[in-house]
Amino acid sequence: MAEGLRERKKRQTRQFISDVATGLFMERGFDAVTIAEIAQAADVSVNTVYNYFPAKEDLFFDRSKGLVDRLSRFVRARHAGESAAAAVLRELREEVESVSPKVGLIEGYERFMKVVHGSAALQARLWHVQREQYEDLVATLRQETGAAEGDPLPGLMAGQINWVHQTLMTAIAYEMIAGRKADVVSREALVLLDEMEDLLSERVLNYAVKAAG
Repeated sequence: MAEGLRERKKRQTRQFISDVATGLFMERGFDAVTIAEIAQAADVSVNTVYNYFPAKEDLFFDRSKGLVDRLSRFVRARHAGESAAAAVLRELREEVESVSPKVGLIEGYERFMKVVHGSAALQARLWHVQREQYEDLVATLRQETGAAEGDPLPGLMAGQINWVHQTLMTAIAYEMIAGRKADVVSREALVLLDEMEDLLSERVLNYAVKAAG
């Protein structure tokens, strides 16, 4: 269905407020910027900002929904004969090899992460998003395998897969913050992925294999 004029204006307003806020956060740090200052810079009321973003952290992590179901999307889209872990490893390798912004391999990512590291509130929100990502993956693995509600295996497997993702993202973030070039970090990240795969047990690597057809 085509987007209506009202919906398009709302989307554009939301994006504009987010862009203005991000610019202020990058310039001055997250904690130093108030909602009132964001509203003034965006030429809207404080209430308008809160209508689109209930909390200041929402302005910074305005695309967190795409992060929450990221691993679940990889698992649901796995190839026939491919396990959940194998699908996630393949997708991550493809993103790293292509020097994708999705894994932080982009100029300016170090500024983004420095803002996060400089704010306890943002670190707490990032932890919350990561927790949601794990729980979403648990639910997906349970659904994909038909595991019973009390079966601990989906949670254990999600923990292993989530470890791979979080370790990769953390390693890339630290290297980018240190001023390394994205293409160099990409090559090192591929080695890290290989090492992490070697540490996963056969049971993890063969869990939730998608049936043919």
